[in-house]
Formats: sequence, structure tokens, C-alpha cells
Amino acid sequence: MPSSAPMTDQPAPRAGFLDWVERVGDRLPDPVFIFAWLILALVGASVICAALGVTAINPVTQEALVAKSLLSAENIRTLLLDMPKTFSGFPPLGMVLLVMLGAGLAERVGLLSAVIRNVVRATPRVLLTPVVILLGLLSNHAADAGFVVLIPLAAVAFAAAGRHPLAGVAAAFAAVVGAFAGNPLPGQFDALILGFTEPAARLIDPSWTVNMVGNWWFTAASALIFVPVGWWVTEKVVEPRLGVWTPPEDHIPGETPLSAEEKKGLVWAALAAIAVIATWAALALMPGAPLVDPQVSGPARLTPFFRSLVAAFFVLFLTTGTAFGAATGAIKSHRDVVRLMSESMAGMAPYVVLAFAAAHFIAMFTWSNLGAITAINGAEGLKATGLPLVFFIAAIVPLAAFLDMFIGSASAKWAALGPVLVPMLMLLGVSPEMTTAAYRMGDSTVNMASPLNPYFALILGFCQRWKPGFGVGGLIAAVLPFSIAFMIAGLLLTGAWAVAEWPTGPGAPFHYAAPAAR
Repeated sequence: MPSSAPMTDQPAPRAGFLDWVERVGDRLPDPVFIFAWLILALVGASVICAALGVTAINPVTQEALVAKSLLSAENIRTLLLDMPKTFSGFPPLGMVLLVMLGAGLAERVGLLSAVIRNVVRATPRVLLTPVVILLGLLSNHAADAGFVVLIPLAAVAFAAAGRHPLAGVAAAFAAVVGAFAGNPLPGQFDALILGFTEPAARLIDPSWTVNMVGNWWFTAASALIFVPVGWWVTEKVVEPRLGVWTPPEDHIPGETPLSAEEKKGLVWAALAAIAVIATWAALALMPGAPLVDPQVSGPARLTPFFRSLVAAFFVLFLTTGTAFGAATGAIKSHRDVVRLMSESMAGMAPYVVLAFAAAHFIAMFTWSNLGAITAINGAEGLKATGLPLVFFIAAIVPLAAFLDMFIGSASAKWAALGPVLVPMLMLLGVSPEMTTAAYRMGDSTVNMASPLNPYFALILGFCQRWKPGFGVGGLIAAVLPFSIAFMIAGLLLTGAWAVAEWPTGPGAPFHYAAPAAR
């Protein structure tokens, strides 16, 4: 990729509060060990609460819940004997690994990169900003391709159009992070986050099952807002502040064009995608369709179809990636398919370790009954305040945003917050999907401006290719306007959604109805 100058190791400027945030964040351990600390705290709390006889009545099942010590013989036996089951039965684990089994192959053969490059090259200059932002929002489906491919490519595209390349980096970075709440289409992140929601909801309602598209309408609406807001911030705030970019004499604008093999691969991938979509449509529309439940009426009939979308994304990525790879020569035999899928699983190793810790934290919350008891008592306390429901839902947005400054992983934060927030708001009549949507909105606002974002250093390196000496403070200043604008827009949207009580997705109503009331 062309660059204006070599990278530099010039020290980054210090920035007061942000400097403090960076120092505090650097002292935090890996999220896996944060869960280890939480488990130790949970064990201590369970012993104390069991000794005090803390109880609560589950208003859904009318079951009397008594705090149980995690050091009791029963719970120690459960921990040690069921450890493989606790780990392998963790709902998000299977869903995320299945989707990534296909998405990882599509990424490694170059399909996702080719799609992004093709769209950017075909975009008129006047529409460059909104297209970059929309691609950033859609990049959720491309695993790390949004960070690794789209962001440096956005800089090249802006430079080729005579615009400041760092504005392209800032817009793309903000959009890729904003994809957590503003994705127009459901994808692997929905499987990840809603997968964490399921065990949290089951603390109150053991029959609750995850809906893969349970946040679709909310995230699609968020995308409709993020695109124009990001467009305005880029061209009215960020780009004017950066000033006019004067390329060096040796700068050659442009980007790597698609090869003939890549163009052929995109055609093959498109045909494969059409075949997969047609197959899933037939499975839901044909007489005796296996993805329709004939025993129920209304939107619930499509529950099997929605739950099959995890498998659908796996098949879609696998077939399109294989078709693209076969056309370009990246896949020469079935052994290459197996190798690429294996490599994608190797890249998921950090997530698997995190899932092990999160699975046991959530399971131990369940065994001790403290999760449900905390949620029940917390819900009663919130009711006693007399504040409107919209206040509690909207408050999740700044809570998640604040934690972004210290913990970058969206799944780690939700694994810790979900077991309390989800059942607590269920008892106030809010569906798990709505609570999850509010959390996702908060997680999509500040993360881009946090030095603790795991991709922050990578993005800073991209910036330094175009502007030597560009530091942490410079990058934060470039993306902070997006963060503020997305936070305001996100709060307004979440509040309006709660006031209107709209469903957050197909088969995902705003209100939670207990099993007896369904």
C-alpha cells in the first residue's frame, strides 16, 4: 500500500484524563484473569450470603431461591465433575466457532478483502464517505477484515480522491467499531453477544432460547442513523480540523486493482451465495418446510428458521469462500479447505480460553443462586424508585460506554454484566433482546476512542504511515467526535425505542412475557 513517509517512533503526546485512562487500563489484567477475580469474589459472596440465609422468590416460577455456598460439597462436586459439560455446553461457544469456521476460510482466501476493495474502487468521490462508513458497519461479517483491510484501504481511497487520508482512517475506524450496534444485517457478532444473553436469561426463565435475529431491527435502525451522522462528522468536523492534505511528490495515489482471477472469483462467489439463499428460502417456504413450526401460529412459526441462521451463515461463508478460492487458485484441493478452516480455528484460541472462564463464571452464578437473587432484589429496588422504565434501559448505554475505557472486549463485558442486567430487566418486563440491544449501543460509542481497544495500536500504525509522529492523542482527537456523536445518537435512539416499545427484531418483542403468560 502506498505511503507518504516511513513510520516513526516519536513519543506520543500525553493527554491528561486520557493519559490517566491509559495508565489505569494498562494495569488491568487480561479479561480471563478478570473473570478469575470475579469468580473468587463470587465464591466469597456465596459463602457469606448462604450463612446469612439470603433468599428471594422467583416471580416467574414462584420458586424459593436460597443462596448456596460454592464451597459446599454439592457445588464443589458439580464444578469438578461437570467441568467438560460446563465448557462445551456454553451457548456462545458453539455458535461463534461454527460461524467462524466458514468466515475464517472466506477471509483467508481473500474473498472479503476483494469485496471491500471492489466496492471502494467503484464508489464516486461524492459518496466515498458514506460508502466507507457503510462498509465499516458491514465489516462485522468479515471478522478482522474491517480493521486490517478496510481502514488502510479507506486512507488510500481518500488520498486518491485528494482528501486527507487520516479522515478516511478515522471514519472507517469509527464505523468498524460502530458495527457492534449498527450492523444492517445480522451476523457472527449477533451469535456471540446473544449467545451470552441466553444463559443470563435462563437464570429467571429456563425455557428462554436465543433468537439469532433478535436485534436485527434495532441494529438496522442504528445503521440508518450512524451513516449520516458519521458522514456529517467526517466532512464537517474531522476533515476540516485535519486541514488540507498535500501529498508528497513521490506519492502515487490509487489502490491495488482486482486481478482477473479475483473478478472471476467474485462471480463464482455470487453464484454460490444465490444458491445458499435459495436453499434456505426453500426450506422455509416449501410445503412441509422443515424450518417452520406447524404447531404454532404467527411469527413464532418461523422460530426454527431464525435459529437455523447460525448454520446458514456458516454454509454461506464456506461455499462462497470455497468458490472464490477455487477460482483464484487459493484452493487447489479439498486439503486446502481443511487447512484454511483449521487455521481459522487456530485464530479463535484466545476466544476459546475466554469462553472457558466466562462459562464457569456464569455457571457458578447459577449454582449459587446469587445471579437470580441479585436480579430479583435489584428489580424490586428499581421499581421502588418510581422512575420510568426508559430511564433504566437508557442507563445501560453510558454504563457500557464507561466500561469501554477499561475493558475493550465486548463479549467479556457482557459476560459479566449480562447475568445481572438481563434477568433484572426481565423482571421489569423488558425482553432480553432489548437489554442486549441497549448494551450493544453503549459498547459501540467509546471503544473507538479508548487506547485499550485491542486494535488501537494497529490503527495508530496506519496513521503514522501517512503522518510521521502522529500519536495516541492525535488518533483519539480524530475519532472522539464520532464517539460523542454516536453516543448522543445512540442514547436518543435507545430512549425512543424504549418509549415506543418497538420489537428489536423478528420474533423479539420489547416486553418479556413469563412462560405462563405466553
